[in-house]
Amino acid sequence: MLDLPSDLPADIVPLSWLLGVWEGSGVIDYEVPGPDGDDDAHRYQGEFAHRVSFSHDGGPFLNYAATATFTPEDGEPMALVAETGFWRLARPADAQDSGPGLLPPREVRTAERTVDDVEALRRPEGGFAIEVSIAHSDGMLELYLGRIDGPRIDIATDAVVRAEGAKEYGAATRMYGLVDGHLLWAWDIAALGAGLRSHASARLAKV
Repeated sequence: MLDLPSDLPADIVPLSWLLGVWEGSGVIDYEVPGPDGDDDAHRYQGEFAHRVSFSHDGGPFLNYAATATFTPEDGEPMALVAETGFWRLARPADAQDSGPGLLPPREVRTAERTVDDVEALRRPEGGFAIEVSIAHSDGMLELYLGRIDGPRIDIATDAVVRAEGAKEYGAATRMYGLVDGHLLWAWDIAALGAGLRSHASARLAKV
């Protein structure tokens, strides 16, 4: 059974361990084929500083923002792609939900959703289905579907949308976990002609 903090909407309680600002460092290691195949492959490697923020404004979702700075051994640090988005439990919309767009609800919600309403969403095998939408500053949009089970999250892209000028990027998976008070994550991508494989991971502490 969920423990419902008094200041949080019931729908974000399973995600509440993410709340806060997290900072730390990670590593990038990803090889892509060159124009002439593996003999001309290019490998991206290095460390980066990372900052992730999860917050809420009273709605049934978390606000997400992330920035990263590449810190090569030689050369000046450089800002990498920034992200912003929303994390929420997956559930069907009803007449008491607003949208799409700016459309108001057809019915007024007479009572706030409760922990029992959220428990009804629990999957038979445990955990909850989640939806994560993320926009990248380079013209990429991702919709992830997955599962949160206690202090672990596993998500995979259901859809990727790229602007005309964006680089080739086909799919991704992400894993997040709370271990000894730190937020650990790993991000696999299929991009630039390479198949789905590990490309970055990090260990972050709450600040």
